[in-house]
Amino acid sequence: VYTDTWTSMGFEPKDENVFKPLQVNEELMSHAHKDAIFMHCMPMNRGKEVSLSLPDQPCSAIFQQSENRLHVQKSLLL
Repeated sequence: VYTDTWTSMGFEPKDENVFKPLQVNEELMSHAHKDAIFMHCMPMNRGKEVSLSLPDQPCSAIFQQSENRLHVQKSLLL
């Protein structure tokens, strides 16, 4: 299950809760396959596109994903 920041660069909605029904959270993940993982391209806004605690759950791969991206970017620079 992959998500990204909903808005950026001055395009924030007037109502902060407009996207709340689309939030990736534990309840949504409970409907996914038991081996499903959560991914986010970072930076993330806890409490907006993702719940406050989901990034810290065992199903989250965001920190491994971020580390992999770091190494790819370093190799491109090299």
